[in-house]
Order: sequence, then C-alpha cells, then structure tokens
Amino acid sequence: MSLFTAPWRTARTIFITACLVVTPLQAEAVVKQITATFNPDPSNPQNNEFRNTTRNEGFCTSQPATCLAHNIFSLRSHVVGVESTGPIQPNHTDVRQGAMIKTPAAWRTLPVLNRETGEATTVEVRIAGMGAVYRLSDDVRDITGEPDMYQSHRVLWATDDWRHAPSPCVAIGPISHHGTTGFGFFWLTPTEAVCAKQTKFLIPGFSYRYLDFTYELRTPNPLKMSSGVYQGTQVYTIGPGGDFDLGDVVVAADGLIQLDFTLTVEHTLKVEIPPGGNRIELVPQGGWQAWLQQGRKPTRLFRDQTFNISASSRFKMKLECEYTQDGKTCSLREPVTGHVVPLNVSVSLPHGVSDVGGLPVNRRPLLRDGSGTELFQPGFYVDRKPGTLHIEIPSSEVAEMIRPESQRQYSGSVTVIWDSEV
Repeated sequence: MSLFTAPWRTARTIFITACLVVTPLQAEAVVKQITATFNPDPSNPQNNEFRNTTRNEGFCTSQPATCLAHNIFSLRSHVVGVESTGPIQPNHTDVRQGAMIKTPAAWRTLPVLNRETGEATTVEVRIAGMGAVYRLSDDVRDITGEPDMYQSHRVLWATDDWRHAPSPCVAIGPISHHGTTGFGFFWLTPTEAVCAKQTKFLIPGFSYRYLDFTYELRTPNPLKMSSGVYQGTQVYTIGPGGDFDLGDVVVAADGLIQLDFTLTVEHTLKVEIPPGGNRIELVPQGGWQAWLQQGRKPTRLFRDQTFNISASSRFKMKLECEYTQDGKTCSLREPVTGHVVPLNVSVSLPHGVSDVGGLPVNRRPLLRDGSGTELFQPGFYVDRKPGTLHIEIPSSEVAEMIRPESQRQYSGSVTVIWDSEV
C-alpha cells in the first residue's frame, strides 16, 4: 500500500524596499533616506527586530560609542542659509530673540504601505537630539573682551558654554570644535520643548554651520508583515513655529526636512522532508507481523512523516488531491475494484508556531480548501525545527480494505502546500 506525496510548495523570498520621490511642492526640502532590514538569524532566533542600516552622518560618525550607549543614530542636514536676521541683544528676555532650538521630540506615527498589495503597517520616529557648530559674525574675544578664546565662549553665555545644555535638553559627547568664531555642541531633546541660551554680550550675527539631528525608530514586528515592498515618508517643517524651531533670529532657507523610509524584509519559509519521505507506506501499529503470524486484522493504518521547517513569517497550509470523495479530504483508490477510502491528513507544528488564535498546532486537520489552517504565525524565527504530518485511514474503513482472500493495493497522490502568501 503506497501513498505518493507530490513536491511541496514553499514561499518566495521577497525584498522590501521603500523610496519616495520629492514632489514639486517639496522641492526645497532636505531629503534624507532611512533604511532598515530584517533577516532571520539562526544564531539569534528570538530577535524579531529590524536592523537600522542607515549610514550615520555627523555626530554619530565621530562619537559612535556615545550614540550606541543612547541607542540613537544621526544624520547631517546641510540646510541652506541657516543665517541670522539680526543681532542678538545682551540679556534678552524673549527666548525667541536669542539662540534656541526645539525639535519634534515626540513620537510620530507614519504609515508604510506595501507597494504591490496596499497592506499597511506603521513606523514610529522621534527626533532625539540636535547639534551643530554655531558661528559668530565676529571673533568671540572681540565680543566679550576676554583674551582667552576658550574662556571667552564660556563668559559669552549666561549659563556657561554650550557643553552645558539648558533644561530640558541634555548635552552629550565631548566638544567637537571650538575656535575664534565657532563652538560645537550636541544636545539630546527628551521632550518637545524650547532649549534656549541667553547671551551676556551683543552678538552682531549668529548662525549655524550645519544641523545634525539624531532619531529613534520603533519599527513593526517583521514576522507579522507580508513579503513585499513598503513605502513611507515623514516631513518636518523648519522655521519659527515649525517642527524644527530655531527662534526668530536664525532662519533657514530650506523649509522642510523629509525622511524617506526603506524597510527591507527577507523572510524564510523552507520545508525539508527526509530522503524518500515523499513516498509514504501506511502500516499497522507494530507492522504487519501480527496479522501475518497470528491472523489479527489491523484496526489502524497510518504513518507519521516528520519534516523540518524554517519560518520567519506567517504561512498557511492546504492539500491538493488526486482522488477525493467529499471535495474536502483526499482519498486512496484500489484500481481493480475501484474501491475508494478516505484519507485523513493532519499536521503538528513545532513550538513557536501558533494558529490565528495563538494556540499550538497539534494534529490540525489539513483540507483541500485550507479551512482551519488559514494562518500559522511564528512567534520567533523557527530554524529547522521538526514537525509531523499525520496520515491515516479511518479505522472504520480498514476492515473493508483488508480481506484474507484477496490482495489489494490502494494508492493516490497528495500534495501538501506550505504557502507564505497569506
């Protein structure tokens, strides 16, 4: 008695990429690309997170250990024309008339869409810090009257130099630059609030050489994302009252910063059946010896076929049959008499894979229409873990199949399908 299983179908591996084109309305935007990838890692199967693959620019390039400790990444924005509109008066009381920064530090949610299917998920981003080298129109020693260059940067401001951030900002990292007309700084922005420095001397002109900003990401669970290409963008305004607010004295010619997101997912769905496992022979418990030697008819004909599965994303299962009696399950057929018997096929999946309700998968019946097996979800990357196909003739049919006076052979082809296109 033999049952042939046709080759199984596994999922395609698809790369997710996102890139957005700047529209005419966004022509003056500073556009930065942010990329992240997910690759299932057999050495760390519990890791279900994207890996940020964006190349660091600016602050984190020179201070990688500091950024790693704070779990932040930096980009450099060469915003055109970050220039002064007028002097900064000494001891000014209006923070907007002096040196100040405010960043979009609160978490913002943006949709990312599957380019082919339109399936939506979300990414969260916040600006976690900002830094630059401030530029003075005149030598800081001439402004303050202090002959020591470094000391002059300290006395210029009411609360010491820019190594000391005003609340709620927090200064991190060593000084990257200080000179006669410039001083480097980097401040974390834990909340979306103004951080201002009051000057004690008249500054004729004040600007920034560039703007660095760091960001934090919250990415979706890649195991719950379908394969495909996802696209998304986040746009911030620059200017008085904008998302990036530098006060009323310093104005940037570029009015927008646009972040374009690229999410790349490389899912794995692979099923390995041992050599010869596609040809199944159904036998009684303990083999045929009890019947041949003692005349005891079998009450059960079955086979448990093991397989190894690697899966990092959801999938579904179903059957295709050479013979079927009820349209739902497969059957075996004896060619001489034409006798047909039903065949029950079920599956048990390894720990870490659950059904749509979060339940473990144990002897779940497989049907031609896939009902009951529409969604299996790995909770983490399952790497070459064993599962079992349970194949059995119902006990009520076995007696009719086995007759002492005649030899019969039942056969049929069954295709078991593992499909990632859920």
